[in-house]
Amino acid sequence: MAAMADKNQIDRFLMLHSARSDQWREVLTAAQNWAAGQGDRATVVAELSDVALIEELHAYPGVRLMSRLRERIAEGEADAVVSMVRRISDAILTGAFAQQTDGGAATDGDDGLPEVLPSVLSGRDAHRPYFEVLLVTPQPASRWAAMAAEFRRLRRPEDQFVYEPVIVGSFEDALCAVLVNASIQAVIAAEGFALRSEHDAPILRTILDSALGKMEPSSSALTLAALIKKIRPELDLYVTSDRDIETLAASPRSSCVRRIFYAVEEVLELHLAILEGVAARYETPFFDNLKRYAQRPIGTFHALPIARGKSVFRSNWIRDMGEFYGINLFLAESSATTGGLDSLLEPTGNIKKAQDMAARAFGADHVFFVTNGTSTSNKMVVQALVAPGDIVIVDRNCHKSHHYGLVLTGGQPIYAEAYPLTQYSMYGAVPLKAIKDALLKLKEEGRLGRLRLLDLTNCTFDGHMYNTRRVMEECLAIKPDLIFLWDEAWSGFAHWSPFLRPRTAMGAAAAIEEWLAEPTSVEAYEAQQKELGAKPSRQKLMETRLIPDPRKVRLRVYQTNSTHKSMSAIRQGSMVLVKDVDYRKVESQFHEAVFTHASTSPNQQLIASLDVARRQMELEGYGLVMNAISIALRIRQAVNSHPVISKYFRILGADALIPAEFRQSGFKDYLAEGVNWGDVVKAMREDEFYLDPTRMTLVCGDAGFDGTQFKGLLASRFDIQVNKTSRNSVLLQSNINNTRSDVAHLLRVLLEICGEIEEGLRNGGEGARKAFAARTKSLMHDVPDLPNFSHFHDAFRKDAGKLTPEGDMRTAFFMAYDESACEYVPLNGPETDKRLAGGPDLVSANFVIPYPPGFPIMVPGQVLTKETIDFMRKLDVKEIHGYEAARGLKLIKPDALPGPRGGKTAQA
Repeated sequence: MAAMADKNQIDRFLMLHSARSDQWREVLTAAQNWAAGQGDRATVVAELSDVALIEELHAYPGVRLMSRLRERIAEGEADAVVSMVRRISDAILTGAFAQQTDGGAATDGDDGLPEVLPSVLSGRDAHRPYFEVLLVTPQPASRWAAMAAEFRRLRRPEDQFVYEPVIVGSFEDALCAVLVNASIQAVIAAEGFALRSEHDAPILRTILDSALGKMEPSSSALTLAALIKKIRPELDLYVTSDRDIETLAASPRSSCVRRIFYAVEEVLELHLAILEGVAARYETPFFDNLKRYAQRPIGTFHALPIARGKSVFRSNWIRDMGEFYGINLFLAESSATTGGLDSLLEPTGNIKKAQDMAARAFGADHVFFVTNGTSTSNKMVVQALVAPGDIVIVDRNCHKSHHYGLVLTGGQPIYAEAYPLTQYSMYGAVPLKAIKDALLKLKEEGRLGRLRLLDLTNCTFDGHMYNTRRVMEECLAIKPDLIFLWDEAWSGFAHWSPFLRPRTAMGAAAAIEEWLAEPTSVEAYEAQQKELGAKPSRQKLMETRLIPDPRKVRLRVYQTNSTHKSMSAIRQGSMVLVKDVDYRKVESQFHEAVFTHASTSPNQQLIASLDVARRQMELEGYGLVMNAISIALRIRQAVNSHPVISKYFRILGADALIPAEFRQSGFKDYLAEGVNWGDVVKAMREDEFYLDPTRMTLVCGDAGFDGTQFKGLLASRFDIQVNKTSRNSVLLQSNINNTRSDVAHLLRVLLEICGEIEEGLRNGGEGARKAFAARTKSLMHDVPDLPNFSHFHDAFRKDAGKLTPEGDMRTAFFMAYDESACEYVPLNGPETDKRLAGGPDLVSANFVIPYPPGFPIMVPGQVLTKETIDFMRKLDVKEIHGYEAARGLKLIKPDALPGPRGGKTAQA
C-alpha cells in the first residue's frame, strides 16, 4: 500500500506478511550481484537489515542462523552467502523448514537449512504438524536463547506436534507478531514486559489507541491477552505471573485465557497445555470417525451398492471411476448412521460434536451443517422464523432462495432497494436509511409487531460489506426483538481476518453482546432519549444514530455461509450459525425446517469436509485469508498500474463501488496515494459500507467485451475461471486456494489480450477503430437504467398498510399454477405498451431473473412498470430464468385477480 514504503516500520502487517519471501529474494539478488562483481557487500547488508526486522517475529531462520549469515557477509564469503540466502529463501517460500524434525530452529550441525522440495511432492511419511508459540517476556534479550532451548528440551517423541518459540519483549512487538506471523498458535504472556517496541510503529499506535478503547496499553498480561483475543480469537492464551495468581485467575478479565501458571515452576505442564490446546482444535470428530470406519471390514446389506467399492472395482466398465477417485472414497461411503457414524438430521454423536466445535470456532451458540448448499440454509432459516403474514424487510437483490423461502412460508416482503451502480449494471447494498424508514413507518401505523425479520446479504456478490453492528443496533432501537438473517454465503472466510470479522454477523453480535453487558450502555441510551425528547419526529430519528435500550434488547442473529465458496469444503457444503437468546422458543420449528429441506441421505464426504474446513480455518485460516487479501491487492495494483493493461482493463476501487455518502471516513481505495492500514481500519469501523478487498470487479467494457463474452474467452482460450459477470465487467475473487502463480498467469493473459486488441486496431484501419469505439460506448455509456421494485397489486395487499409496500407474494405465486388464470403477453408487442399507458395492469405471475445481474426484476404479484419493461427490452443477456421469449411475459389475467378487477393500482 502506498504509505507503507518505509521498510523500517515493524507494523506494515499485511504487506510484511505477503512480502516476506519477496524481501528474501531481494537479499538473494543483492548477494548474487556481489558474488558476480556487479554489486557490493554494503547493499547486501542493507537488504538483510530490511528483512531482519520481520524475522525477529518468526522462529525461522532464527537468531543463530541469522548470526551465521552476518558472519559470512562480514568475512566476505560471497558465494557462501548466496548459497545460504537461497536455501533460506526457498525454505520460507515452500515452508520446508517446518518439515524438519526439530521444527524451525537452526541446529549445531549443517546450517539448519532444510531440503526445499515442497512437502506435498516429497513423498515423505506423515509428519508432525509444526507451529510457533509466542512468548512475551520481561527477561532481557540476552536470556532469550536459553529460554528457547529450555522449551526445545521438553520435546518428546510421543508429542503430536512440534513447535518453536518466538520471543519478544513488549506489548507492541507481541501485537505485531500475532498480526504478521500466521504460524503462531499459542501465546504465553509473562507479566512485567515493556509497553513500547524498540522499533518504529506509528501505524500500530494509531490503530492501538482505537482498538484498546477504555483499556490502557500497559504491561498487564491480561490486557494483552484481551486484545489478542479480539485480533485472533482462535489462539490459545496462557499467562504466567509471580504475583497473586489466585486473584488474577478469579478476575473476569481472565476469561479469555486458557490457563494461568505461577511463574515458570511447571514448564512441562505449560508445554503439555500448549499441545493439548492445539490438539483440541486439530480434532475433527466426524472425519476421524469416518477414517476409522473406512478401515473396518464392513458387511453392507443396505441401499448403497457403491459402499466399499466392490461394484466399481470389480466392473469391466466403470473401474476407471474407482481408479480416478481412489478406494477410500468408497470405503467411507455408507447410508448407515451407526457403527461410529451419526445422523445429520438428529445428531447426537460425532456430528453433534463437530457442529459444536464449529460453533466455538465461529463465535456462535449453535451451528448446523447443511449439505444442500446455502440455498437450502437460507430456506431453512426463513421457514423456521417466519409464519404466514409475518412481514420481512429484505434486499430485493438477494439470492433467489430468500424470495422462494418467503413464498414457501407466506412471509410478506418489504423490498428494500440497494443503491444502483448503473454504469456497471449492478446494485450495491441497502442503505440504512431505507431500512429505518420502513421500520419507522410500520411503527407509525402500529404494525411493528408484524415485522419479524431483517434479511440482508453480507457481503454482496460484488463485495459490499455492511456495518452490521450499526445496522443491528439502530434496528433494535426501534424494534428490540427484531431477528436478523445475514446471508454471508460469499464471506464465510471473513471471520478469520481482524480487518473483516467486525463486519460479519457473528463478529458484530459479539460486540453488541459485550456492549449490552456494560453499565454505561444504559447511561448512553438514557442520555440519547433525553436529547430526543418524548415524541421525536420520524425525520429526527432518521438523522440520529439510534442507541437501543439494553434492558429490552433480545439479540437474535442468524448467519448462513457457503463454506464451500471460501473454505476447503466440498461443493454444497454450508453452515447455519445461530446466536439467538430466544433460540429455545424456535428450536422445534428449526428442526422441522431441517427435516423439510435436508436430505435423508447426506453425503458423508461432504459432512467430513465441513469438519475439516473448520479445523483448517482454526489452525491456519488467519494466514490463508491474509494471503488471499495480499493476492487481491497485488492483482489490483498490477492491473491498474500496468501501462498497457490499464488502457483496456481496470479493477474498481471503493470510490467507484461505494458512493461518498456511505464512506464517512473518506476512504477511497486500498491503492490510493497515502493510504495505510490505519486508514483501512478506520474505514472498516466507521463507513456504512466497506469493500471486501478479495472481490475484484474487473471492467472489460473498455476492451470491447461484455461480461459474458469475456468470461467465455478466459475459460475457453486460457483456462481461467471467473465468478459473476455484468454488462461490462467480470468478478474476480481471490481465495485461500490462490497463489502468486495464479496472479502471474492472469496478468500474462490480460497483456496478451491487450496486444491482440492493439494489433487489430492497427491493422484494421479507421473502420476498425470506429467499430471499437462504438462497441465500447455501447458497453460503457449506453447502459439501461436499473429498475426499482414497483409495487404489489392491490389484490395482494389486503392486509397491508398505507405507508409500506409489502404484499402477499405467496398467493400470487400459486395462482400461476392455474394456467387458466394466466396469460402471455409479448414483451415487445403493442399490447404491452397499451396496457402500460391505460391498463389493465401487467401483473407478473412468476419470478423473472436475468443473469446478469442475477436478481429478480419481477416477482409474483408485482405490477410491471415502464421502467421494468424498458430494462427487459434493453437486456442483451442469454439467460433469463422465468421468461420464454417465444411466449412472452407470463402474467396473471386481470379477471383472475382477487377482489376488484382490472384497472390501475396505486403504489403504496
